[in-house]
Amino acid sequence: MRRGSLGLLGLIVLFCVTLPNGVATAADKLIGFQSARTMSQAMPWIADEVGLFRKYDLDFQLVYISSSQLVTAAILSGDGQIAIGGGESIIRAVAQGASDLVFIASAKNTLTHSIVAKPEFKRVEELRGKKLGLSRMGSNSHYFVVQALRRHGVETAELQLIQTGGQVENLMALLNGAVDAATMTGPSGGSRATAQGFRYLVYGPDLQIPFGAATLIARRSVLNARGPVFDKFLRVTAEAMKIMFTDKELTYRVLAKQLRISDRKVLDAAYDEEVKVLEPRLEFRNEALQAIIDETAKVDPRAGKIKVADLIDRRVLDGLNKSGFFDKLWAKK
Repeated sequence: MRRGSLGLLGLIVLFCVTLPNGVATAADKLIGFQSARTMSQAMPWIADEVGLFRKYDLDFQLVYISSSQLVTAAILSGDGQIAIGGGESIIRAVAQGASDLVFIASAKNTLTHSIVAKPEFKRVEELRGKKLGLSRMGSNSHYFVVQALRRHGVETAELQLIQTGGQVENLMALLNGAVDAATMTGPSGGSRATAQGFRYLVYGPDLQIPFGAATLIARRSVLNARGPVFDKFLRVTAEAMKIMFTDKELTYRVLAKQLRISDRKVLDAAYDEEVKVLEPRLEFRNEALQAIIDETAKVDPRAGKIKVADLIDRRVLDGLNKSGFFDKLWAKK
């Protein structure tokens, strides 16, 4: 795998993963970003584990940036060609004129965050005036907090929102008492906290909040120039997604290695939450993107003029469907 100067990335990359399995020099090169180390964004990890990048002759470099805003900036600057992340920062950027950004597929269209708190808190309303940890403003966790609190008649302005930087940091902030409650999702989240005596105030999967939580993002101009490479990447992603659905043990092994979690109960709880809302065929849900448009329009009226269709470029996804790729992939054997 290649390493080197990537311009903007030299300033913003918080953690760079070089996938270990080598590929031929003639392979198509692709740099991708991951905005959260969660199961819903684990497809590249699984693909590398089983050799899918080699299978499709892709030289893929995965870069982790714990901020969807910085991921958006990196895509716009040309430091990478594909990203997996939440949709809010993309829609904010489009509202500001970055019309070259498009969603090309979606892995998850429902939020599965929860709010976990110190055991003395019994009701959401008790969080008024308290400290609540979330990854970053404008992130999936921020959107979830807004929606979840609102359902209990609480506004975010009534709390102290603390940006921790990520899911693991949320957990650490809760464990060391820096916050009274925090958003959690995935293997690094709620089940680890509750195992240590904390409690769910809001169990997010039950709310079924629509949101483009794990989308595949690119620039339309790059897609025009490198369509076949994106076709390969979506095939890799789709095959990795099938493994997540059908091979729990391999998925656990990859998550354990990447997230350093070995507790079977934690992995079970996270898997059961996530797999129910993952998209086996990488399909969009219009309501998931419309929800982001509606919320963004409250702070930027320009977003209200955006149509869901304007945000989506289906050419690669439609090509895979028309070719019978997904039917063959999911055919019973």
